[in-house]
Amino acid sequence: MEGTAPNPPIHGDCDPAFDRVRDAFRANFPDHDEIGAAVAVEINGVPRVDLWGGHCDTERTIPWQRDTLLNAYSVGKGITSMLVLALVERGDLDLDARVAKIWPEFDTHGKGDVTLRMMLAHRAGLPGVRERLPDAAMLDWEVMTSQLAGQEPFWKPGTGHGYHVNTFGFLLGELVRRVTGMRVGAALREFVTGPLIADYHIGLPPGEHGRVSDFFAHVPEGKVDVEMLASALGAAGDSERDVMIRRTYFNPLGISGMGVVNTAGWREAEIPSTNSHGTARSVAALYSAFLGDGLVGDGLRAEAISTQSEGLDLILEKPSRFGLGFQLAQETRPIGPNGSSFGHFGYGGSLGFADPDAGIAFGYLMNRPGLRWQTPRVQNLIDAVYASL
Repeated sequence: MEGTAPNPPIHGDCDPAFDRVRDAFRANFPDHDEIGAAVAVEINGVPRVDLWGGHCDTERTIPWQRDTLLNAYSVGKGITSMLVLALVERGDLDLDARVAKIWPEFDTHGKGDVTLRMMLAHRAGLPGVRERLPDAAMLDWEVMTSQLAGQEPFWKPGTGHGYHVNTFGFLLGELVRRVTGMRVGAALREFVTGPLIADYHIGLPPGEHGRVSDFFAHVPEGKVDVEMLASALGAAGDSERDVMIRRTYFNPLGISGMGVVNTAGWREAEIPSTNSHGTARSVAALYSAFLGDGLVGDGLRAEAISTQSEGLDLILEKPSRFGLGFQLAQETRPIGPNGSSFGHFGYGGSLGFADPDAGIAFGYLMNRPGLRWQTPRVQNLIDAVYASL
């Protein structure tokens, strides 16, 4: 229950000019029942905030450390997009070339004209796998990518957009694998996180599991009631749309992390849309690098944060706005006061974003999700950042 949690010590560094951020971060624990979290801010490439506090367990006995890792959920979509765009900048991938040119098996059921641009903008019509899969199939890369390559899309690619909640990373990751010869986690290390010394991972080695905080999802481990969850999403019949929604969120059953997020198998797998692990510091550093010249040039960056999809989202059933893999600010979901901000929210309020107008790069990860992407906790932090400028 919010407003009853203890007020743990806050650790890390904070420029005195950003004391408002420290105050907001500290207040999130007693006021909004934060359990464990970290926030980091860079301004024009200079670290100004790097704070952490709370605990890695609900009993509040294991303190959050400087290097504590957390499942970042859809924050990973933005980071995966950085990798793909870095490969575009290198000339390894082409935004407007046919995907089937490097992934021939993909050329089925009218998907022959799908481009990388469509995939990045959630326009490929493949938000879920049609064929019902075994519960743990999301841990098998070949199963997931072969299913997506061989199936009929849920809508004609390019004619609309819908949030590819869990398939986004498999689609992009397979293209990465085919042009680099590396799995997506290795490619991320080679081209992005390694050179930037960023503590962010897709496919976490077993030796790193000891510093991962548990994630306290709304669905307890091993207690997934798919009928109840599907009903809550408004999907309860056998129409094409209901099938699409069920397949997007619940096929295979654990694809959204439900019931498995704290298991070793989940942490070691490569599910770029959903199971990357990192620190808030690394998220802020990666967005800071993307704003600078560390990953892409000015032209590609401008294109990446320009509108590629906008309007009614076929999955979310409300407006959404995407660039090339990034969520873009919109009236119903602002990311600070400036319309140029871009990034990606994760389940329950985690966030990585950048504001090119203000030079802000921001990362926030927490282990107790709110009920929506935008929560009071993250909004308080964003407001405090802008009030400090």
